[in-house]
Amino acid sequence: MNTSIEPMRIGVLGAARIVKAALIDPARTVDGVEVVAIAARDPDRARRYAAQHGIGHVHPSYQALLADPVVNAVYIPLPAALHAPWTIAAIEAGKHVLCEKPFTSNTAAAEQVAEVAASSDSVVMEAYHSHHHPLQARLREIIASGELGRITAARATFCAPVPPGRDIRWDLTLGGGGLLDVGYYPVRQLRDLFGPAPEVTAARAWQRGGIDRLITATLRFASGVEGRIVSSIWSRHLIGATLEVAGEDGRMRVSWPYHPQMRGRIRVRGGHGSRVEPADRRSTYTYQLEAFRDGDDSGTGPADAVAQMRTLDAIYTAAGMSPRPS
Repeated sequence: MNTSIEPMRIGVLGAARIVKAALIDPARTVDGVEVVAIAARDPDRARRYAAQHGIGHVHPSYQALLADPVVNAVYIPLPAALHAPWTIAAIEAGKHVLCEKPFTSNTAAAEQVAEVAASSDSVVMEAYHSHHHPLQARLREIIASGELGRITAARATFCAPVPPGRDIRWDLTLGGGGLLDVGYYPVRQLRDLFGPAPEVTAARAWQRGGIDRLITATLRFASGVEGRIVSSIWSRHLIGATLEVAGEDGRMRVSWPYHPQMRGRIRVRGGHGSRVEPADRRSTYTYQLEAFRDGDDSGTGPADAVAQMRTLDAIYTAAGMSPRPS
């Protein structure tokens, strides 16, 4: 779908920390977009959040926000296990939906949302913000140019410290675990570059109470590329995000490939020598919000989200774990 939605008046379901960076800040610079309402499980928290960020209306419940005729689009930053029911509820209320990644907590739930979305006129997007940044197109250009030669292997990592505790990523019933959080990015990065349906040939998980704190996996792509991913929310790999691509004639290394505005860089060493390309510092979230406003769900629509969830679930299965519950 590619239909401009202007003016876009967004209501937020949940006062999560990500809302400021992912929506409120970019909305201040993107024409035709306004954050007009919020609701949260704790109404007092919603009121404080609205006052802090200049959101004009606070609804007493998610249902009340979805019934608001002024709101024509909804941003859903809730825990993963709640994404499916509230995305479906928003679609059925006639709203356009930008749902945080992961789209849902498992493949079956993603397929259910995709079916509902297909029968509606709503723009439904997964908030995989990295996809919309020019860095991703540049990576594909470098690989396609042939300067690295035939690609043989790639490795993508994302590690961030999330100490065990009350954080929702340590709650299995809410879809917790590192793979659906930081691990989403390296898996999606390799799939976008080398093919949508890799075979998961190996995976290993280090768990705590059914939560994967560290997962490593090997993916085999139809092109012959062997991909490796590392996902960690609590391990000796405290923090870092990288992509490495090895070819027969050269190598490419990317720092902060998923958030290139954080001083991301592409380093290439190949047949034409070595160079460093700095990434565009404009936020991935700004590019994403423009795409949502324009109705451009190419690459981040429900079908893309279903394909991603299939690979994530396959990694959990290969690691001896179960997909996350709905």
